Amino acid sequence: MKVIKKVIQIDKKKCVGCGQCAGACAQGAIQMVEGKAELVHENYCDGMGICIGQCPVDAISFIDKEIEAYDNQKYHNINLIEKKPIGHTCPSSMLKSFEKDLSVNTGKVNSQINNWPVQIKLMPVNAPYLNNADLLIAADCTSFAFGDFHNKLLKGKILMIGCPKLDDAGYYAEKLEQIFSLNKINSIEVAYMEVPCCNGIVNAVKTALKNSKKDISLKLTRISIDGKLI
Repeated sequence: MKVIKKVIQIDKKKCVGCGQCAGACAQGAIQMVEGKAELVHENYCDGMGICIGQCPVDAISFIDKEIEAYDNQKYHNINLIEKKPIGHTCPSSMLKSFEKDLSVNTGKVNSQINNWPVQIKLMPVNAPYLNNADLLIAADCTSFAFGDFHNKLLKGKILMIGCPKLDDAGYYAEKLEQIFSLNKINSIEVAYMEVPCCNGIVNAVKTALKNSKKDISLKLTRISIDGKLI
């Protein structure tokens, strides 16, 4: 199946082979081939253009292109499944894990975030912290509406956030399928708002689970617009 999607194109005549775009691509869509940057997996390109800002010679631009939709079997045959370091030059995509001492109670409200980045679009599908993880996949409004988000929902989990209203829920489904397929995920909790559009993130997770053929525990947590658990 083919879809129309905004992807990058690289002018190889301009490319100087610095590799900064490949390092900034959280999806692993760009690789260095014979000393030049190349979009080797165009259906993984998220269309955000982080790589464009990293290119010192303006060799990268956007185009709308008809491409093949994501295919799970093809994905398992590419180099992303290899155990190797993941490099990034963009601070928003730089991988970080945080150790939390859950035994310490200072009386203060402490952050329970365990990973960075947290945006679904920015998170590499093979980030080391995804293996053996308990995931909290949250619509981004939930963290503002629910006052005890960190302690009741996030503690001990890897956070992934997104907005199914403003983003492409179909893209979420494809990327989450990759994440579920490539990593040993222990459990998934989806936090979403009571508004109808927020069901998009629930449907994306369910679609990804079905397509990945993984048997992973799934919990749905619905939050009212006045910040109550439903």
